[in-house]
Amino acid sequence: MPFAHHACLCVLALELRPGTHAAHAALEPAAAAELAGGIARDLAVLVPDAATLDLAVLAAHYDPVELLRPGWPVHAALDALALRAPLNTERAADDGRILAFGARDGALPDAVAAPDAEYAQGAIRLVPFVLRGDAASQSRVQQVGHALEEVLIDRGMAGAATALYAQQAFGAPIEHARYLTIHDLAALMAVQYEHAGLAKLWPLIETALLSPQTDAWLDAPPEPLARYCEGGVRIAMLDSETWRNDGFAPSSAGEDADKLERAFEHFEARQRQIAAVLEAHGIAVTFDHCPAGRDPREILRIDT
Repeated sequence: MPFAHHACLCVLALELRPGTHAAHAALEPAAAAELAGGIARDLAVLVPDAATLDLAVLAAHYDPVELLRPGWPVHAALDALALRAPLNTERAADDGRILAFGARDGALPDAVAAPDAEYAQGAIRLVPFVLRGDAASQSRVQQVGHALEEVLIDRGMAGAATALYAQQAFGAPIEHARYLTIHDLAALMAVQYEHAGLAKLWPLIETALLSPQTDAWLDAPPEPLARYCEGGVRIAMLDSETWRNDGFAPSSAGEDADKLERAFEHFEARQRQIAAVLEAHGIAVTFDHCPAGRDPREILRIDT
């Protein structure tokens, strides 16, 4: 994971009341500072050593697909902002700084991608933050990171005061507010994708996030055939003959021409759905044409 040696990547997850949305996508600096202070107090209770690291909070809320992208771009941008922040000489030597980054006149710092309105309607909204140290505190960062992984998943509810302030500041009817590490968030999304019938796709996304230099396949007919490699996903584009002859047609279709036609239309729609999900996660998608007579798996194995 990028910058993992000096930073713990986390979120404040806000679960909104069904059918509701937040009135404000980001907070102005004064409100951002108030929210960051609440997060710092909560973390000091949950994992006391967290108070020895710098806490940087981006006071804006995102959809999970905007944060679960290769290279963790929103967290990386937040970490870079924290690195450039001036030192605060008033704090004790063993205390970390509390750094809040909000929106001035509605605009977040240029280095940070603003929440995308296309994904603003989800019920889970995520406020990103990082706990970071310098080169001399790598072991402490790792210790805090391990503690966060152990504690937050079971006992990571936000304090009542922090949750109430987030609700008021964002104008969001919040049912639950809790802290998660980025790994907790990925695990939560894996479960949600399983419930949405996308469990077989998740390993490609997980590989792109956690092991981007390795390969992963979606090879589970009648699902589309896809390969993650070299930072993107290649999907086999099959004509109806190849689809049928190479075992991608569902057995339930049999030899019935009408059933086969509808099944192939469903297969193409499924390809588009998978491509859309991958692209939402910031993973580039290309379609490789696989003509009749060619093994589509061999075509996808050929490195570009």
